[in-house]
Amino acid sequence: MKTSEQDSIGGANMARRSFLRYAGLGVASAGLLATAACHKDHKVIVGNSIDIGAKGDLAILNYAYALEQLEAAFYIQVIATPYSGMTGDEKALFTSIRDHEVVHREFFKKALGGNAIPALTVDFSTIDFTKKSAVLGAAKAFEDTGVKAYDGAGYLIQDAGYLTIAGKIVSVEARHAALISNMLVAGSFAADDQVDNNGLNKSATIAEVLPIANTYLKTKVNASNYGYVAS
Repeated sequence: MKTSEQDSIGGANMARRSFLRYAGLGVASAGLLATAACHKDHKVIVGNSIDIGAKGDLAILNYAYALEQLEAAFYIQVIATPYSGMTGDEKALFTSIRDHEVVHREFFKKALGGNAIPALTVDFSTIDFTKKSAVLGAAKAFEDTGVKAYDGAGYLIQDAGYLTIAGKIVSVEARHAALISNMLVAGSFAADDQVDNNGLNKSATIAEVLPIANTYLKTKVNASNYGYVAS
């Protein structure tokens, strides 16, 4: 019998070979991930909060992992409790996004190994999942913030292999963001709230992103080495 988690993944194959094919990694890159996972990054768990750890690639991967956990949980809930009047096409779109986010989440979990932060507990009590406007508004916030987060933290990644993975994931997240924005307002897929006058996506720092993410998390995520601790 499948578990609810397996059902949430749909047809996605979570085997290691699938992760490597998904990310476009070769044997050498796979070894790099495995080697990094052998070195502990001194994560700090205090009560109901978790710190992403010391500065470095593992901390940034944990940062991304935290955001992907949040996004995956959101879309799993969207599909589990469809808003009133959700069309078949809309459900198909949200199902596709959900599957992407679950793959992203599980990829970071596998890549980080023993260095991964724990599973986070979400709090979506402020989102009315019965209303389309509320779901789309929250989806836009999650996707826009996620793209800004990747763009804002990319320069902190030192390893080229990790940077390649992040680039492949953020490009998919940007597709999600454009779709959700266009579902809200036709033609807004590259609106000026996300794209600047130079045609570049806006970015946000870790200290700017985590307070937004923590609004929807019971398990608060800190980044003390990057200037943010939840109050």
